[in-house]
Amino acid sequence: MRSRVSQALEDARGDRPRLSPSEALDAQRRGALLVDTRTPVQRKRQGELHGALVIDRTVLEWRLDPTSPHRIPEARPGRTVVVLCRQGYSSSFAAESLRRLGVDATDVVGGVEAWLSDGLPLADIPADVRE
Repeated sequence: MRSRVSQALEDARGDRPRLSPSEALDAQRRGALLVDTRTPVQRKRQGELHGALVIDRTVLEWRLDPTSPHRIPEARPGRTVVVLCRQGYSSSFAAESLRRLGVDATDVVGGVEAWLSDGLPLADIPADVRE
């Protein structure tokens, strides 16, 4: 029997294209906003992503909805948002939630674990954490 959360994850992903870590890095270089939703403990263990904004999952929608009075300056209409989490599961739910708000959002297959496996760069400076 399939779990409800597995079905919900499949529904959240739908037929929307998700990005590989390399595609996410390319999207960032073209102006997409890379958003890291990992916990502080996960970021400490795995490292920080260069140029990513860290936004806690509990406030993600308020910070990235261009119509929200609590949005960050980088949240602009039409700007693509690429969400990353540790393994690419919660980021799928986050991206789906942002799309319901009209944000052009996707996530990364395999999350930061795949990013690291692909040997993509990490930051050597502290994260840009937005609260």
